[in-house]
Amino acid sequence: MKFLVVFVLVFFSYNHLYSQDNQIDKDNKINVIVIGAHPDDPDSKVGGTAIKLSKLGHNVLFVSLTNGDAGHQSMGGGVLAKRRREEAFEAGKRFGVTYKVLENHDGELLPTLELRKDIIRLIRQWNADIVIGHRPYDYHPDHRNTAIAIQDAAYMVIVPNVVSDTPPLKKNPIFLYTQDRFQKPYPFKPDIAIDISDVIDQKIDAMSAHQSQYFEWLPWIASIVPPTDKEERIQWLKKFRELPITPSIRKSLIKWYGEEKGEKIIYAESFEICEYGRQPTDEEIRGMFPMLK
Repeated sequence: MKFLVVFVLVFFSYNHLYSQDNQIDKDNKINVIVIGAHPDDPDSKVGGTAIKLSKLGHNVLFVSLTNGDAGHQSMGGGVLAKRRREEAFEAGKRFGVTYKVLENHDGELLPTLELRKDIIRLIRQWNADIVIGHRPYDYHPDHRNTAIAIQDAAYMVIVPNVVSDTPPLKKNPIFLYTQDRFQKPYPFKPDIAIDISDVIDQKIDAMSAHQSQYFEWLPWIASIVPPTDKEERIQWLKKFRELPITPSIRKSLIKWYGEEKGEKIIYAESFEICEYGRQPTDEEIRGMFPMLK
């Protein structure tokens, strides 16, 4: 009798979880998780796309795998981690997304089994349709190791006996890489390009919440002194962190928006489809990114 009661409770528990997933599907909500190494990484590469999805009523989660406690020239440790966490949460409010910061140390991230399990849980808990992260070719070891850990989680998110404390996804998400400038072993391939010209000011305002990074740490590394006036800082940051529209990205914009509009787009974010996730058709991509319609 006890066994029967336990079985029924487990059955209804799982059924409740999956009915929640079905509710999300029925409501046509797209669930996107953006995983970066540091608290400002998701913002600069996916911020505009996140704003557009959020405004359409979809669900976006930004995740930083480290707490950013090494990313500054004059402060560090727990004090910096606290500051960067607060900056991330403020940026999340401005973007209209949920922001989560994990407690791994900045500069020490490794693609361990435990980190893979954490990523699998996060992707499953968010019931992700789209997972976005770094490519594994990058100057920063945290970025490279984040990419490896995400790739290792791809496919495993649908395997029931892996991380069995969290119910598996019913289908593998689309995994995407963010734009970068690195050429070896091969350059970034912009399979998807999103026009963010109409939300660029909101994106930059949200990014500016990361004061410690965009107006202190990164300028210090580059031996640049940013302006002190608030409005001048916003315009400076727009140029400082602008994502270049390369010829291949322009070609992708024309594909998705047509030649007349694609040629005129000023600001864009682009993504490469990872081979380890679901391979979407163009029709599926337009469904996942409704702003392309």
